[in-house]
Amino acid sequence: MALRSDWSTRTCSMARGLDILGDPWSMLVLREVFFGNGRFDAMKSRLAVADSVLTNRLAGLVESGLLGKRPYDGGGRTRHEYVLTAKGEDALPVLNAVIMWAEKHLPAPSDQAHMYVIHSGCGQRTTSADTCTGCGERLTAANTSWHSLARSEAPMQLATAA
Repeated sequence: MALRSDWSTRTCSMARGLDILGDPWSMLVLREVFFGNGRFDAMKSRLAVADSVLTNRLAGLVESGLLGKRPYDGGGRTRHEYVLTAKGEDALPVLNAVIMWAEKHLPAPSDQAHMYVIHSGCGQRTTSADTCTGCGERLTAANTSWHSLARSEAPMQLATAA
């Protein structure tokens, strides 16, 4: 999977974190799993990614402990669905921060190209990656929705660790 040097033993915490979370494909795979889209073919279709790229990123996220695999019957043969682990769920504030930064600083190519973080508890859109700016409650996958206008007219509750 490595497209660069291994940064996992660096003395800098940011470098070690980026060793896992710094790859755009890995972040997009995590986005899909948070959206509840953990099956290979569904992810491949949604991401428009090559089999080899998706296979490598999934393997790396499983090896890093952010995702686990759960078997399911795929038409007569056992296949695996990818699910969040507690470690993967803890990456939520990182993904929220990327969403919020992009919404604030990057132009959207269309009205449908927006994505917002919603605290399900109070129903408010938040501008903080880890705490609801409406009510102050800590954001978790269990109480957070993402509203991707390209996916749905309503916010979608996030998947939680299996």
